[in-house]
Amino acid sequence: MDAAEYKHVVLGLIFLKYISDTFDEIHRELENDREHLSDPEDRDEYIARNVFWVPPEARWDYLQRNAKQPTIGKMIDDAMDVIERDNPSLKGVLPTNYSRPSLDKQRLGELIDMIGSIALGTDEARSRDLLGRVYEYFLGQFADAEGKKGGQFYTPKSIVQLLVEMIEPYRGRVYDPCCGSGGMFVQNEKFIQAHQGRLDDIHIFGEESNQTTWKLCKMNLAIRNIDSDEVKWGDSFLNDLHKDLRADFILANPPFNDSDWKGELLREDVRWKFGVPPTGNANFAWVQHFTHHLSPTGIAGFVLSNGSLSSNTSNEGKIRKNIIEADLVDCIIALPSQLFYNTMIPACLWFVTRDKKNNKFKDRRGKTLFIDARKMGTMIDRRHRVLTDGDINKISSAYHTWRGEGGQYEDIPGFCKSSDIEEIRKNNYVLTPGRYVGTEEQEDDDEEFEEKMQKLTSELKQQMDESKRLDEEIKKNLERIGFGF
Repeated sequence: MDAAEYKHVVLGLIFLKYISDTFDEIHRELENDREHLSDPEDRDEYIARNVFWVPPEARWDYLQRNAKQPTIGKMIDDAMDVIERDNPSLKGVLPTNYSRPSLDKQRLGELIDMIGSIALGTDEARSRDLLGRVYEYFLGQFADAEGKKGGQFYTPKSIVQLLVEMIEPYRGRVYDPCCGSGGMFVQNEKFIQAHQGRLDDIHIFGEESNQTTWKLCKMNLAIRNIDSDEVKWGDSFLNDLHKDLRADFILANPPFNDSDWKGELLREDVRWKFGVPPTGNANFAWVQHFTHHLSPTGIAGFVLSNGSLSSNTSNEGKIRKNIIEADLVDCIIALPSQLFYNTMIPACLWFVTRDKKNNKFKDRRGKTLFIDARKMGTMIDRRHRVLTDGDINKISSAYHTWRGEGGQYEDIPGFCKSSDIEEIRKNNYVLTPGRYVGTEEQEDDDEEFEEKMQKLTSELKQQMDESKRLDEEIKKNLERIGFGF
């Protein structure tokens, strides 16, 4: 099967195993609770503990006992149906169609046996976020296997982590209008836990236009007990399901340079405060969608292609100029290559805020921080790079220090520069960080220079000798076949 197809087979079964494990643990606890004489088959006992109710015909032990039956596909479909029926928050979310003829039932049974050997929903597994890590791993692997399509539902973890560390969403409304499989929300929760915050201080809002990806997102959030009632299936441009939302934090990775966003239907939209975006590229439609949905003190961090920093075609330069003159751009980061699974297009991070003078941080009006991180990151295989924890800390620390959260900020040539709006005007409103941060300072080191020159000369001599040897060999071969010179 293609990865796009078997992704749903595998992730659906992993989800089913997890909720069944969690259910079984409470079931055993109730069976052994002789003091209160609780009924282990009372659905309300599970709802009270914020655990999904799993009917007998959907429990993993029942399915595993029947894994070798030719009807196992229909049994799984029925299990998904009754779980959705008895748990309204999962309505329309779980994958079915396991009974289709093209799905080999022997293989399916073997997959059930394999997943059955992993404890996913026990106390110990939950304390280690085992399921979360399994899910993240699979989503990443599927994104890799699917190539270009994989990027529709998965943003690499290190990029999400950097976005979250930059804007620090501790408390308030968090919005992602192109939320994919929900990675931004998951990383947000991890950030809060790592900083001893309260999960109930955050309220998430999202929208995803691809129904299949939306289902993945709902499952991804359900396994972590993250309330996803406000994560909707719909098109953020044509059918903005959070029209009145003003978010404290926006985190997003919209499709790069999307040419099929139906912009011709939205020429008079209220969101285009800084100019009408071109129908052939949604980049500045997304930027204005984000700014439209920000609260008066809100901040947005999002991924865009590098073209958004310098393009002057089809009104984009004018829109960018208007956004800069409105003093909304807080920080721009140039990212290294090969971070994404689905594209080789160079990317950057934008951070925009409505309030650069707010009381939490220092007054940054008229200033923008530029960070050039193109040389950062570590290759994990021939095609993929990740930002390490050290990279993320270096980048976010520069921003937080500049923003006035402790320490003394200093420009670092080749890495970061605080520029005023006058300098940006002189650069024709181009926001490419390399224009501002300059080049890295090099220490004068005569010995190092001599050593490099000797090495270079030696390598050049070797190449010339090798070239001369090849010329002689070719000449001899030509003479041997009668083409002597």
